[in-house]
Amino acid sequence: DVVSSVVAEAEEYGEEYEEDEDGDPVVQGSGEVGVTSGTYHSNVVNDQVFEELHLPPNVAEEVQAIWRVFLTSAENKEAAGEAIYAALFDAAPSLQSLFKTPRAVMAIRLMNGLSSVVAALTDPKELKMVVETLGFLHLDLEVTVSRVIIFRDAIVDLLMVEMGERMTPMAKEGWNCFLNYVGGAYIYVRVKFSERLKFLSTSWMIATKTGLDDVAAAEVAEAEASQGGDADGGIGTTS
Repeated sequence: DVVSSVVAEAEEYGEEYEEDEDGDPVVQGSGEVGVTSGTYHSNVVNDQVFEELHLPPNVAEEVQAIWRVFLTSAENKEAAGEAIYAALFDAAPSLQSLFKTPRAVMAIRLMNGLSSVVAALTDPKELKMVVETLGFLHLDLEVTVSRVIIFRDAIVDLLMVEMGERMTPMAKEGWNCFLNYVGGAYIYVRVKFSERLKFLSTSWMIATKTGLDDVAAAEVAEAEASQGGDADGGIGTTS
């Protein structure tokens, strides 16, 4: 299971770990603060709330370092994006049906999205704003917990292959945690704000219909008044 896996990896790399208040293992990484704590965890996608993610500074910096190494190891930005795209859709070909955008364009979007999130990991407020914005941009996608897990595992597996021993247990935990955060936020934004948008749309339709009815009623009254005026004028002329 996930817990045993985390413990085994920590022991393999000679790193210490302890349990948090929920009994989940927290990899310490040479005595430094671990990753899994509070609202967001490295092994759970939380789509019930959307708050700030506070990664320990050393963990956030480790994630950013892994991303920089990955980018510099690729031939160019396009190649890095293509590697991510291939890893994702090789892991779950069915996900391709969610995207209508050409592969090359989608690969760059994945790169840009991940880059913007990783860059903001040391600033919780900025991170929340970036993720919320991305969530709004993906309201049309049916993001689910199972799909978030597929995406997360595909990205982390790719980085483990590319980075080798450089991808320490702490780095892996950091990547898992922030990818879970992003995925859970996408779901939260889609569910909560879709309901609000639907309400606003319904309200607008009602208001618009009411407005049109008022205009129609005014036009009818004006027409009747005009006809009444013509009739009065006609009588006065003949008399």
